[in-house]
Amino acid sequence: MSQNKNLDHLSPLEYQVTQEDATEPPFKNKLWDFFEDGIYVDVVSGEALFHSNDKFHSNCGWPSFTKPIDESMVVEKTDRSHFMVRTEVRSSVADSHLGHVFPDGPPPSGLRYCINSASLRFVPKEELEKEGLGTYLSTFE
Repeated sequence: MSQNKNLDHLSPLEYQVTQEDATEPPFKNKLWDFFEDGIYVDVVSGEALFHSNDKFHSNCGWPSFTKPIDESMVVEKTDRSHFMVRTEVRSSVADSHLGHVFPDGPPPSGLRYCINSASLRFVPKEELEKEGLGTYLSTFE
């Protein structure tokens, strides 16, 4: 964990997920069935990670996206925990654990970025400018 991160604003669950690689319960999290226009940012750093246009119903119990906003904003690592081999997804700036990516998503990517709600903060389209994310406003037109 980087010593430069300010983690005081995180809830206990947000800390466990982003810093200790925990997983929140499926279907009992704030964003699994939430669909409004906006940008999903890393709860630790505020870096833009996912766009609501790329979110879909996967019925897995966690927010699912077909792709990140920018591939450079996430890092994929091999995860061999729990007697499985999976691809973990972490934020590139804050190194927050986000979730995992699976090859069972819809076209065109065929990917499902299965992300913990606790690792994300949703910024509604109407607040993008105020949050310094105004460059994404044109992506909703």
